Amino acid sequence: MPRATVILLFALLAIFSVTSELAAQQLAGSNNAGSPQPVFEMRTYTTHEGRLDALIRRFRDHTTRLFEKHGMVNVGYWVPQDSPLSANTLIYVLQYPNREAAVESWAAFRGDPEWQEVSRASQEDGAIVDNVVSVFMDPTDFSAIR
Repeated sequence: MPRATVILLFALLAIFSVTSELAAQQLAGSNNAGSPQPVFEMRTYTTHEGRLDALIRRFRDHTTRLFEKHGMVNVGYWVPQDSPLSANTLIYVLQYPNREAAVESWAAFRGDPEWQEVSRASQEDGAIVDNVVSVFMDPTDFSAIR
């Protein structure tokens, strides 16, 4: 099975293990008549050799909070269990009210002076991220989260 397919399957399965509290919040938010369904973004980061811990530290200590500041909902973060992906891969899912909100949130995040400083400081020992893959997703009608 191709590596990208394995990553996608892993992340999609992980989404279904989201806590019941988050699922309930999403269901409550989607019960408003005429409200659009939220959109989810799965992002897969591949790091340069030996830099996964630096990426995880940056997310834990700064990035997740900054995402929230800019209207993104942190659904979950995962690292693969098996080699070789376990050495250099972080997969996470964000939620937005819609695609337009995602575009606006990312623009605000990237322009945030605090993020720019965090990014610069975290890369003093070298670049962290080698590749990013982004996939926007809609939940199915039978998903626990929608």
